[in-house]
Amino acid sequence: MTQRIECRDGVHRERAVAAALAAVRRGDLVILPTESVYAVAADAFSARGVAALRAAKSVDEGATFAVMVPSATTVTGLAARITDAARGLMASFWPGLLTLQFPAQPTLAWPLPPEAPVSVRMPLHPLALALLAAAGPLVVTTANRPGMPAPISADDAIAQIGEWVAIALDAGAPIDPDALASTMIDVTGDRPRIVRAGAVSVDAIEDVLGFPLTDGDAP
Repeated sequence: MTQRIECRDGVHRERAVAAALAAVRRGDLVILPTESVYAVAADAFSARGVAALRAAKSVDEGATFAVMVPSATTVTGLAARITDAARGLMASFWPGLLTLQFPAQPTLAWPLPPEAPVSVRMPLHPLALALLAAAGPLVVTTANRPGMPAPISADDAIAQIGEWVAIALDAGAPIDPDALASTMIDVTGDRPRIVRAGAVSVDAIEDVLGFPLTDGDAP
């Protein structure tokens, strides 16, 4: 049964973070708020946790997930290469709704596909950041069943996938439940490419880069 911890407006945040940290360290799943929806997370380096996340989302062993981090400095331990363009985007849009795809460190001992790029984001929500600061990188995806809407309340997230989850952190409504999904940019090469349009506009990204993005289908 999922333990729901009320932590709106920062109340009980310390207890909530401690309970969630213990859970992900055990390899359990945790529901947590982000800027726009509720997500479900596991320790990025826990084989048990990532396997549970795949089971909860009904995806196979080859599936990968986005990774949330507490700061841009954490990326140096995950990415094999960080370009100047990527550093500029992190400085301008993190924390926020921008996901960057990096080439993964080949020596990473984690249960994600080693050949896949690592998709990284630093969220804006203070509770998510507090947990990330304590736990380190977490693999994260929306806390919904396949084909169902992304939940914008802890109760909805528990109703959808609570059977898989140990702890649910209830921080009330997301900061902006109407926000688009994060914009995703591939920074694995010398020239950033747009993978998915989203909350951060292409114009804003190009203003930071000083040159146009290429399309994700371009060679």
